[in-house]
Amino acid sequence: MKKLLFVMTVLWMVGAAGLWYWNDTHTQRVEYRTVHVRRADIQTTINATGTIEPEDVVDVGAQIAGEIQSFGTDPNDPKKPVSYGTHVDEGTVLAHLDDSILKSRLAQANASVLRAEAEVEEADAKFRQSERELERSKKLQARGTGIVAQSEHETAQANCESAKAALDVSKAGVAVAKANLEEAEVNLKHATIRSPVKGVILDRRVNIGQTVVASLNAPSLFLIAKDLSKLEIWASVNETDIGAVHEGQDVKFTVGAFPKDSFTGRVSQVRLNASMVQNVVTYTVVVSVENRSGKILPYLTARLQFQVEAHKGSLLVPNAALRWQPRPEHVAPALRETFLLERQKRAHEATQASSESGAEGIVWIKQGEFVKPVTVKVGLNDGVQTEIQGDEVQEGMEVVLGVVRHEGADEAVSILPHTQVEKKAKK
Repeated sequence: MKKLLFVMTVLWMVGAAGLWYWNDTHTQRVEYRTVHVRRADIQTTINATGTIEPEDVVDVGAQIAGEIQSFGTDPNDPKKPVSYGTHVDEGTVLAHLDDSILKSRLAQANASVLRAEAEVEEADAKFRQSERELERSKKLQARGTGIVAQSEHETAQANCESAKAALDVSKAGVAVAKANLEEAEVNLKHATIRSPVKGVILDRRVNIGQTVVASLNAPSLFLIAKDLSKLEIWASVNETDIGAVHEGQDVKFTVGAFPKDSFTGRVSQVRLNASMVQNVVTYTVVVSVENRSGKILPYLTARLQFQVEAHKGSLLVPNAALRWQPRPEHVAPALRETFLLERQKRAHEATQASSESGAEGIVWIKQGEFVKPVTVKVGLNDGVQTEIQGDEVQEGMEVVLGVVRHEGADEAVSILPHTQVEKKAKK
């Protein structure tokens, strides 16, 4: 029995040791997530948001005060009044103001002109009479008979000059009366609000019965866009990105109203009047957009991508391939000591490599059960993938993105995030 118990104990210890060894080697098994180096086009962009604005807008106001009596008729449908979205031509009647007072003032101005003209005729008659009296006095004085005294002659001359001055004043009164008449006629014309341009009514800011009060600032009645086939985007660009934006630069943008469509534009102006909101400095960049189809509507919010730089046929890897750092036990034994010595320096450089063009980075490739580093030169980065160059880099090469470590029965651990969802490893 003692020998049997001893043998069973030895067997149990051997089995336990074997189980421990098997479990240890199994749980330390490492699976690498890899991706192939591929060749494709890449471009870097600057993201921003902005508001779509009409390129040329006219604010139609009123130069006189009055009550809105009616609106003009729609040129395309005489049964409808002009309103939001109406296409108007130059000279189209937009609204009529109450003109009863203006007509009364026009009648008064007409009467003033008639009175002034009558006064001119009266003054002219007096002037002609004074001229005849002066001429008679001159003739009598020339005879030398002493019939006309010198004082009487001087009085006739003064009366003639006074009559001439009165005639001039009457003529000036006619000019003033006619000017007042023209002003009254112009004011009466202003009671009819007309479109100064051909375009589309974006906004109607008054209603029938509303009183318009004209003061130093003309009240705004209608907002008209001259040409909606040409639009502008006023984009806010962060100060850190404004150095890469310039006139003539191509821009792609989307709008929430048409999420599946992509539109293009071009930078036409970089404004220098920066604004600061919560210590964030932004500059306004104007992007010109052709809208011949009329699909894009004014005042939509646009999400823009400024095209900064583009390369064609470059070797690309996901950014995660440049960020990943292996554990020392994953590195090939011959390279492990060097890896440990340079780990701190390389970790910093590898972290920065995905964002700094021209820097050096490291990608890791499989070498049996281990990995080995390959130094590369980092190029453009579009936020998802990075351009790489190097003597050892070839298209189709497998680079490591991370590892899946089996810990126990059904647990999988991923060192770095990835665009694909990691599935848990099943035993």
